[in-house]
Amino acid sequence: MQACITCEASNKCGLKDERLFDLCPKLKTFEDPGKINLHPDEKNPVIDYNLLSRYFGYSEFRLLQKDIILDVLKGNDVLVLMPTGGGKSLCYQYPSILFKGLTIVISPLISLMKNQVDSMRMNGIAAEFINSSLNYEDIIKIKSALLQNKVRLLYIAPERFTIPSFLSFLKGLKINLFAIDEAHCISEWGHDFRPEYRQLKQIRQCFPDVPIIALTATATTKVREDIINQLAISDCRRYLASFNRENLVYSVKPKQDAFRQIVDFLRTKSGESGIIYCYSRKNVETIAEGLKSAGFRALPYHAGLSSNVRSQNQEKFIKDDIEVLVATIAFGMGIDKPNIRFVIHHDLPKNLEAYYQETGRAGRDGLKSDCILFYSYGDRQKIEYFINQMSNEKERQIAQNKLNDIINFSETTLCRRKLLLGYFGEDFKENNCRGCDNCLLPKEEIEATGEIMTILSCVDEMGERFGINYVIDVLIGGKSSRLLNNGHASLRSYGSGKTLPKKMWHGFIRELIQRGYLNLEGEYPVLKLSQKSRDVLSGSKGGMKNEKIYLVKPHIIEKPVKIEQDIADAGLFEKLRALRKTLADAEDQPPYMIFNDATLKQMAARRPCKPEDFRKMTGVGDKKLERYGGIFMGEIRRFCEKHDLYGHPVKKQSSEYVTLEMLDQGMDLDEITLKRNLSLNTIYGHIEKLILSGENIEIERLIKKDKIEKIISSILELGGEAMKPIKERLGDNYSYGEIRLVRARMRKKGRV
Repeated sequence: MQACITCEASNKCGLKDERLFDLCPKLKTFEDPGKINLHPDEKNPVIDYNLLSRYFGYSEFRLLQKDIILDVLKGNDVLVLMPTGGGKSLCYQYPSILFKGLTIVISPLISLMKNQVDSMRMNGIAAEFINSSLNYEDIIKIKSALLQNKVRLLYIAPERFTIPSFLSFLKGLKINLFAIDEAHCISEWGHDFRPEYRQLKQIRQCFPDVPIIALTATATTKVREDIINQLAISDCRRYLASFNRENLVYSVKPKQDAFRQIVDFLRTKSGESGIIYCYSRKNVETIAEGLKSAGFRALPYHAGLSSNVRSQNQEKFIKDDIEVLVATIAFGMGIDKPNIRFVIHHDLPKNLEAYYQETGRAGRDGLKSDCILFYSYGDRQKIEYFINQMSNEKERQIAQNKLNDIINFSETTLCRRKLLLGYFGEDFKENNCRGCDNCLLPKEEIEATGEIMTILSCVDEMGERFGINYVIDVLIGGKSSRLLNNGHASLRSYGSGKTLPKKMWHGFIRELIQRGYLNLEGEYPVLKLSQKSRDVLSGSKGGMKNEKIYLVKPHIIEKPVKIEQDIADAGLFEKLRALRKTLADAEDQPPYMIFNDATLKQMAARRPCKPEDFRKMTGVGDKKLERYGGIFMGEIRRFCEKHDLYGHPVKKQSSEYVTLEMLDQGMDLDEITLKRNLSLNTIYGHIEKLILSGENIEIERLIKKDKIEKIISSILELGGEAMKPIKERLGDNYSYGEIRLVRARMRKKGRV
């Protein structure tokens, strides 16, 4: 027992227990934040959407959030598997404003704690963190606030939880919930195992009656079971959201002159934020310096830099003082920057879990973002070399299997999204994801029977003793001293492929390996014929005499095409982004803490000049309307006046936003079609685009609830790609337009 900190040494209140929130007459608890219709102990809690809007600026929950929150409020243990950007944090932040006590969040990184706490404070929610960055006096002040029940959320690192004196202090607080962020770190089967997370098993022992919510974005079935066992939450409710990040576009490019490809790409992303991941510190430094020389604001981040320099470079990236951070995988876990528009892997990741988590740092605000991976066989060899150095055979085999998975992802000609989701046990039913290079630009296949015979014959003729590059040198008639000294210029195969460039032969050989015609074996890998290719050469199964074999035409690198935006919207967006940066610098905060890019783009498109319109922007709560509304509306008005848009913000917008304005005014579909002199199908098309772009449209106003439910059932059964089978199933009482709106909302929520 300890004396009352609030009453100091005099201990006037006479308390000898740290549970002061119920007893000490000097303490003040929170006022209820709005109309609270529940107490956490109730069996049937009710969600108050006014609080969601007031504190977080959202009018509705994302998929699964409401159900998760209700379980948390009922006091159930919960496991949440939700992709990055899917809204995991809200699952414990929203309940924290309803609980009478404290929510403790276990978080792995100091930088993430600070960002989360700053974000909560800007939303008007009392939050604190305790970690090694604070001095003794700061910690004492925070402890005093905790004892006075003045804090809703407390962020701590897993190491601090194990300090006996701190654990004793926690036992004196009224704790309603423990939230374990990045919960996959507790599992040795995960890609980012952290031994200190193992100590969190003490939570159940020390606080048997306090519920636990464990949250992660990357966990296979085995890792999920390990999390549950380690935290002793066997009876937990499990929520597994789709791993699908619809706004991310996955592309794999051949690693040929990769730096030039990166520069060409960055020139189409002027002013946008992005991360370039490299395998080695040397590559990080080389690329960062090269980009700076090319005129880009870029900085390096790797473990070889001092902690001070790393911290400064990360801070500059978060605050938009630089555009590009070139980093090893030492950077990124817990980064909460939502406007990262691209993630580039200059080198091959070790496994698909790491790739998924690293690409997941892009597009957390829901806007379209690019994930580009440069792939070469040389990168595969580097990783395999290190795998072969492992002394533990089991670990070596696990690492090799994980490497094989990322290689399959890189080399596949099928939908990359389907393969990636399948790795995590999710069946993606669509035939075309519309969000990877293989689906957006299907690879052209060419009849390559002759080329295949040329390659296989060359490998056979040289006794299967040479690697890919050497075989290609023979095919194109190379003049290297090694080739000439070996006498290979006299082979029948020598020069047989000189009419095609090297990169085409590389592409053909890579695909033959993928299809099982060739194998790569040995510490210094050489090409070997498989039984399949021996059958082809011998003609024992008909060979190629009477059949043609097609291969994917190797990718030819072209300069990316820049897509032009609406000039007025783009101009206003840049003005608002500059204003946001100015305000953020003045407050020493990352710009996204004020408003994220998605909110700014919505402002640029809809140009709200009145408080009631500004409040409708996604992410604008009461606190932010009060604090920033006047400043941003002033900038919007000035822009409209300068460009002759003042007083007519809607007329200059796209046709879809004219329809949205009419919906906001309460008009029904018939009224809109009459006033706009447009067909009903066109208006349905407008609304579909608006929903997919992130606008919150209540389709229940437009379609009867029972019809919505039947459409949802049909889409789940038949898939959402083709509408004709759905329409035929539902009958004449349902229109294509109604189906499109329901499908759009399902896609927005990740259900199809």
